[in-house]
Amino acid sequence: MSNSVPPFSSAEYDRRLHKTRVAMEARGIDVLIATDPSNQAWLTGYDGWSFYVHQAVILPLEGTPVWWGRNQDTNGAVRTVDLERTAISGYPDNYVQSTERHPMQHLARRLKMMGYENARIGVEMENYYFSAKAYTTLLTELPQAEIVDATALVNWQRTVKSMEEIAFMRKAAAITQKIQNFALERAEPGMRKNDLAAEITAEAIRGVGDDWGDYPAIVPLLPSGTDAAAPHLTWNGDVMKTGEATFFELSGCYRRYHAPLSRTVFLGKPPAFLERAEAALIEGLEAGLAAARPGNRACDIANALGDAMDRAGIDRGARCGYPVGLSYPPDWGERTISLRPEDETILQPGMTFHFMPGIWMEDWGLEITESILIRHAGPAETFCKIPRKIFVKD
Repeated sequence: MSNSVPPFSSAEYDRRLHKTRVAMEARGIDVLIATDPSNQAWLTGYDGWSFYVHQAVILPLEGTPVWWGRNQDTNGAVRTVDLERTAISGYPDNYVQSTERHPMQHLARRLKMMGYENARIGVEMENYYFSAKAYTTLLTELPQAEIVDATALVNWQRTVKSMEEIAFMRKAAAITQKIQNFALERAEPGMRKNDLAAEITAEAIRGVGDDWGDYPAIVPLLPSGTDAAAPHLTWNGDVMKTGEATFFELSGCYRRYHAPLSRTVFLGKPPAFLERAEAALIEGLEAGLAAARPGNRACDIANALGDAMDRAGIDRGARCGYPVGLSYPPDWGERTISLRPEDETILQPGMTFHFMPGIWMEDWGLEITESILIRHAGPAETFCKIPRKIFVKD
């Protein structure tokens, strides 16, 4: 008897496999090796903290996809994948972190058994989880195959979310709203940063009602004062201080889906330069939201923000957003579209982004951001409903 309870409907998995295969066929790819755990989950439902070893979905143009990984993780596959559509294959533990053999040798033999010794094989070259050694091993083991770069092929199929996915993102957003409000309320002089991070994490995992919280792809980011000039610092044992701004970049996570949000708190009276930056950032954020409508381009959002920044004399020098949804560490972005002036991707209903117009200067930082949904008409919907401002606590 199967223990598999995949998170989505059969029709949803059919949709995903069909979209990916159409893209494969357009690229002349006979079989795809998807090593990104987000893509594995999207294609099959597989979910486990096993991405520190080699694993993949083997997706042929026709026939049954195969989740392939470490033998001890096949039990996790039985419990999470869509077993109606997915086969499972494991490799022995003597391949794990061995200097004598490599898991890609086992994968190559599996591909030969499936008839792909001479095939055009797509691999995700620019991927956290596919190493240079993995690539060179496949080249050695499959000398008659043509191994081609299929980076982000699956990711691009994920850009327009289904209604089932959007429902998961709304659950994640409810958790985001809860923990963001919690962080803003708990922030006070003398609060140790590690204690606050621990409390935020606990609240995130408790979730909202029956919607339990998963671990997010990025841990809580909450730098203060001059550290807020660096957007990706986490926490330490220092206390929060009067006269400092702290931004909280947080996301709830439900069944691996995210809805990130940032807000900034200032303990005491904010300096005038920070209030001017706040006004410009809010103006640009709201202009970007108005531009985030179907038929417009990704660059239209960035340019609307940039106009407000230019008027305020602020040079951000960074992109201002990226697609979000299903993801695993170390990133909750989908690594496809960028909200920046040179990206002319057409916005479509169902696309979801973290619109992220943070400001990071030499010795201070400010973040007010939104996770957004491109609707069928009109400006974007924001997943969370928290005032866009610096939260001042005297």
